[in-house]
Amino acid sequence: MNSILITGGSGFFGRILSRWLAERGFQCTNIDLLVHNEQDTPNIRHVQIDVTDAVQVNRIFEKHHFDAVIHCAAMLPLSDTSKTSLWKTNVQGTCNIAQAAADHEVKKLVFTSTSCLWGQPMGRPVTEADPPHPVDIYGESKWEAERCLEQFRGRFDYVILRIPLIVDAGRMGLLAILFEFIEEGRSVWVVGHGRNRYHFVLASDLAHACECSLNYQGSGVFNVGSDDVKPMREVYQSVIQQANSSSRVRSLPRNLTLVAMRLCYMLGISPLGAYHRRLIADDFIFDTTHIKNTLGWAPTATNEQMLFRAYEYYLAHRDVIHNLHSNSTTCQPAKMGIIRLLKWIS
Repeated sequence: MNSILITGGSGFFGRILSRWLAERGFQCTNIDLLVHNEQDTPNIRHVQIDVTDAVQVNRIFEKHHFDAVIHCAAMLPLSDTSKTSLWKTNVQGTCNIAQAAADHEVKKLVFTSTSCLWGQPMGRPVTEADPPHPVDIYGESKWEAERCLEQFRGRFDYVILRIPLIVDAGRMGLLAILFEFIEEGRSVWVVGHGRNRYHFVLASDLAHACECSLNYQGSGVFNVGSDDVKPMREVYQSVIQQANSSSRVRSLPRNLTLVAMRLCYMLGISPLGAYHRRLIADDFIFDTTHIKNTLGWAPTATNEQMLFRAYEYYLAHRDVIHNLHSNSTTCQPAKMGIIRLLKWIS
């Protein structure tokens, strides 16, 4: 498989994925609603397309032959995100891509799904056999997108990669707030004791998983994530120590904090939605045995290693980051909102 269509190619992960594949000899066509600010290269072309527009999607398949599609385009559940737009992008966009792939006899489709298919901690690592139970619209939209792909079984092979938080150099969003606290030596807060463990995956490791999926014969579902996942308190402490910061990890009362976070998000004064509340307060670990045994994939970085890598990037590009006006929510720093009050007392 040499010619690859990547949807969401202007986003944080889409850029890393296209470069990863291009360096390995693949011809990549990136499509995204966002304007891409990089020039085409011999192995990467950029086309501005809205995946919710079936006519535009079909036209790109008519114009170019693709051996495979890696579908990464999605809308995240931010406070100013329209639920209608999110559902249309994540569900109808996926159905449009799948229909065009089937109509133009594409051999393989790889879909990046999410850990948000589960809204409550299960007390153990989640396997591919566990039935999804989303509790917010983002998780519901990704689950519906997975079911859309099932309708095309037999017309092309598809691989669904269920992924946790993607972290690497250049990943900002809410991490930029954490990094600002660490750089300034302020307290870093955990909810409760901070013993919850939450899965991350390195962006380049995920790109490798996508490449492995292209060579998989048949259809399947695979969890991806790091090894040796430590409690969030320990992860933060590791980054603070490596950064030689004077920050300390301190605790907030769990129940009161979660209620306040939910209320502030509803009022539009906090960037911390349901997904972020889970990351901060709950356990979520994937069982990654299946992808290791079947595709020969393995992660190369722990949570604390990849978080420190992102922190080093933040330090090296701090001024640019805080003046960045990007359409990608994961590449620019999130607005603090009411979190600024917490910073003042930290």
